[in-house]
Amino acid sequence: MTINEYQSLALRTLNPALSEKDVLINGVMGLCGEAGEAIDLVKKHLHQGHDLDREGLVKELGDIAWYLAETAHALGVDLETVLRGNIDKLCSRYPEGFEAERSIERHE
Repeated sequence: MTINEYQSLALRTLNPALSEKDVLINGVMGLCGEAGEAIDLVKKHLHQGHDLDREGLVKELGDIAWYLAETAHALGVDLETVLRGNIDKLCSRYPEGFEAERSIERHE
């Protein structure tokens, strides 16, 4: 499955009653909420003595992907465009791979 196929399949479960504005709001709120759920699993592992719930974390990553697909859709862009843009930015920022010095001197 390609990333755009994922987006198309995921968007089949988008609430059709939402306005364009509400899709955007729901998407970014969902990203924040699901990221919070993911960090909570890591917090429990690192600070509360729980085993890392890898299965739960993978499910949260899936939920994050769903909300990313929704947010991109609200902006009228496909996920491949979003991800390609991110790779282009990273390649420009770190042409030889991550370097701490380039990270410190970054101005963008």
